Amino acid sequence: MAKGPEKNTKNKALHTKLLKRKKAKIQEEKKAHALRLKALVAKMNKKNKSDESGII
Repeated sequence: MAKGPEKNTKNKALHTKLLKRKKAKIQEEKKAHALRLKALVAKMNKKNKSDESGII
């Protein structure tokens, strides 16, 4: 019985490496986006509190 052609593990390894890099980049972007949103929400909350205290 013939086993068939050898598998190309070099390309597979490179592809896996690139996919991991892509996933890591996406995770970093999500984390940075969440931090920006968190900072913006905190800023708006602070502004709203100061506006409320000025009215009363």
